[in-house]
Amino acid sequence: MTRPASISGFPEWSPAQRMIEQQLLDRIRTSFESYGFAPLETRAVEPLDQLLRKGETSKEVYLLRRLQADGEDGGGDAGLGLHFDLTVPFARYLLENAGRLQFPFRRYQIQKSWRGERPQEGRYREFTQADIDVVDRDELPFHYDVEIPLVVIDALGSLPIPPIRLQVNNRKLCEGFYRGLDIGDPEAALRAVDKLDKIGPAKVAELLTGTAGASQAQAKACLALAEISAPDESFAEAVHALGVKDPLLDEGLAELVRVVEAGREHAPGVLVADLRIARGLDYYTGTVYETQLTGFERYGSVCSGGRYDNLATSGTDRFPGVGISIGVTRILGLLFGAGTLSISRPVPTCVLVALPDEDSRPACDRIAATLRRRGIPTEVAPSAAKYGRQIRFAQRRGIPYVWFPDGGEVRDIRSGEQATADPQTWQPPEADRYPTIS
Repeated sequence: MTRPASISGFPEWSPAQRMIEQQLLDRIRTSFESYGFAPLETRAVEPLDQLLRKGETSKEVYLLRRLQADGEDGGGDAGLGLHFDLTVPFARYLLENAGRLQFPFRRYQIQKSWRGERPQEGRYREFTQADIDVVDRDELPFHYDVEIPLVVIDALGSLPIPPIRLQVNNRKLCEGFYRGLDIGDPEAALRAVDKLDKIGPAKVAELLTGTAGASQAQAKACLALAEISAPDESFAEAVHALGVKDPLLDEGLAELVRVVEAGREHAPGVLVADLRIARGLDYYTGTVYETQLTGFERYGSVCSGGRYDNLATSGTDRFPGVGISIGVTRILGLLFGAGTLSISRPVPTCVLVALPDEDSRPACDRIAATLRRRGIPTEVAPSAAKYGRQIRFAQRRGIPYVWFPDGGEVRDIRSGEQATADPQTWQPPEADRYPTIS
């Protein structure tokens, strides 16, 4: 058999990296549940007409089909694709199950998604996301827009990762500003400004004049708005100083002030108003969020989302919501690549029960079972080699303790300290029980 070729964009973490990922996911899950979000998992595939209806391009969607379609089902799989995020499947789930849900509905999803974009550092074609959303029927109070970033600040703040900077804006503010300037196509202006970090001010100005119907003076005013950033409510004064007036601008400005005030009280210096943040997806209608890792800003946002009032609609039924998505694989890929995350040992095992001889294996298994029942990860040595070799086996795997059943003793092989122990009562230090991330 020839050696298989690797496929870019589909990460396969090592066991040590996978343990880091699982610990991070556990902490994120705990943070989500502490705010009352309940777990949900949706299917991996969705109808293509659902996947393509809200601001995504068809070239990014992976199609689902059988290798040998016999035509009996009329090619039913041909209209399915793998979901590229968790928001569109969640909207579909809402519409199908609205009669059985209690509103406001608070859910989190931690699942894989697939997107056919060019793989690069921090961007993958298969990746895990951790999403939260709050959805209500007909109207969703604005205080949920205020709450969502606080959940993320707590979730990411609990992880052993660099500090985050959570940037917040409001599309009503921007759209109202463009209307106040009398720009012909405010939506096109939003899409143009969203490219500011990628193509720079000069190219954005060209887009504004070329696609949004802006004059050079109007484009200059749009760029002036996008330059405003502050960790407190002072950004509102800077917006007023530009001299543009519009009711929608005032509404968005007031909403953004509320978010920034709450963020400053909850975690000073973490949340900032940044008026260049627009989010390119068409379904966002108000507050928008993006998050950067300190030291990794050049890679863009690792956690983003916003308010959507019209994503989930059916006839006269409307389910407005607000949510945010943490790019778990994106964060891990960047930190693994930089070598900034490590784990104390590459296996979960805390204790290796040494094996004097094969006849002793049942007794050693009983010791291991006793320790496991008490929450201590334990394995029995694979063979009855000399104790020196069994100790070296534990050292190579990073296992901190070796249990000697014939003497009823346990040794910390890092320090060499050895003491009599009873498997019914012995406890390792809490820091040794499970691998720890640094």
